[in-house]
Amino acid sequence: MNTGNKRFTRLTLLAAALACSTATWAADKPLIKIGYVEGWSDSVATTQVAANIIKTKLGYPVELVPVAAGIMWQGVARGDLDVTLSAWLPATHGDYYQKLKDKVVVAGTNYPGAKIGLIVPEYVPAKTIADLNKYKDVFQDRIVGIDAGAGVMKKTELAIKDYNLDLKLMPSSGPGMASELARAINAKRPIAVTGWIPHWMFAKWRLRFLEDPKKVYGEEEHVDTVMNPGLATKAPAVASFLKKFSWKAEEIGNVMLDVENGVKPAAAAEKWVAGNASRVNGWL
Repeated sequence: MNTGNKRFTRLTLLAAALACSTATWAADKPLIKIGYVEGWSDSVATTQVAANIIKTKLGYPVELVPVAAGIMWQGVARGDLDVTLSAWLPATHGDYYQKLKDKVVVAGTNYPGAKIGLIVPEYVPAKTIADLNKYKDVFQDRIVGIDAGAGVMKKTELAIKDYNLDLKLMPSSGPGMASELARAINAKRPIAVTGWIPHWMFAKWRLRFLEDPKKVYGEEEHVDTVMNPGLATKAPAVASFLKKFSWKAEEIGNVMLDVENGVKPAAAAEKWVAGNASRVNGWL
């Protein structure tokens, strides 16, 4: 065998050894299962960004599991899911937390300042929920809602009673509400919708919440990361990252808006992670 062939053989063996070592290293890391609510744009954005970081920066395989909110909490408590980054506390998911608090760990807040309520474009003259009666004609005597039975819809029904509003709540859906809002803004027409933040619409338009002095919609909330207690032992680097991960309205808004504009959620997350290296490194 000549020298060239020997060198080629050594390089081939080295490459094979490295490949085998990498495969073994990857295989040694357990699968991380993350629960999220597929219909919530903030849940999708936060979960996809966290999953990208866990996979590309920490080297763990990740499985994303779309579930309803109640099943999500139960899954984390049982260990069927390792974590969720979609826990709205203290109010929206307060009942779930009270039932399961001894079986889960709140790792920290990944989004502060979460809120539900009635939202209007910036140009609308109404400032408070009570003001809606003054301008009911320009609002076409209605509030545009989302899915009947949603938490914000139940609160809005209560707000109509407590503020004695002479407007009707019109059920729709998340996308339906956003479409109505877009048409109204394009026509500079007043509109009031049920909504929440974080949401991509705040990254696209200038909006504000109507003031709620009676606190029908409650105080501001926070979106928390809730883990199964076993995750700290199963994947300590992942648990450490999740405790530090917290981002801002404009950051999550950019990812949500990309998704709304047609970018696949995983691609939108990859783009954000690639463009925000210093932020990501601060969480690791």
